[in-house]
Amino acid sequence: MPRYRRRYIPGGTYFFTVVTENRQPILAAPLARRLLHDAISHCARDRPFAIEAMALLPDHLHAIWRMPQGDADYSGRWARIKACFSRDWLAGGGEEQGRTGSRLRMRGPRCGTAFV
Repeated sequence: MPRYRRRYIPGGTYFFTVVTENRQPILAAPLARRLLHDAISHCARDRPFAIEAMALLPDHLHAIWRMPQGDADYSGRWARIKACFSRDWLAGGGEEQGRTGSRLRMRGPRCGTAFV
């Protein structure tokens, strides 16, 4: 297991790079862009943060977030966004990548995205 060194500074500004599983270029798909937008919006409604910048590429994204004063839980927000996106992606017909045993056991928050 990696040993990440993370800084948690309440109210801080952070740079992130998030990569898709196996670097699959799914973020180029219109469905993926919509679901990512919905997952981020849903998370930000419950646990606000400011997106200062974001760049979306086919297999990864870069983002700069500013956290609210007194709050540094960016990792919890990313976990929720990823869980919501993944569940909605699969429910919407997106292709599933291989998962490890620990990922199969993971359970996350309900996301609320409806497909019409």
